[in-house]
Amino acid sequence: MADNSEKDALDALGSRLDKARSDNIDPTRIPTKPGSEKGNALGLAFRVGVELISAVAIGTAIGWGLDSWLDTRPWLMLVFIVLGGAAGIINVYRMASGYGYAAGYQKGNSSAGSDPEPRDDKGK
Repeated sequence: MADNSEKDALDALGSRLDKARSDNIDPTRIPTKPGSEKGNALGLAFRVGVELISAVAIGTAIGWGLDSWLDTRPWLMLVFIVLGGAAGIINVYRMASGYGYAAGYQKGNSSAGSDPEPRDDKGK
């Protein structure tokens, strides 16, 4: 009896997973309200500033910590400040070009992230 209820629960889970896999939504096509994050220039400016400042701050903290640990002041801190700045610029570029932060999202009609064949793991 316990086997039947477990099998039913696994079948229900399998059908919910199949439905979720088939409902692919492009994050750039989701309708938004006027004045939301997409259209708010002030919000975008703050986000760019936070991206750059936080990346440089994290790079500085990592470099300072490594310099203190390895007694190499100030060389590693300078290296990590530059790396943090580069990471911040890359994040701003990704945001501006439309890639965003959605997991597995690729711009265009590329099918590199999708499964070419239907999965065969129902109820397993």
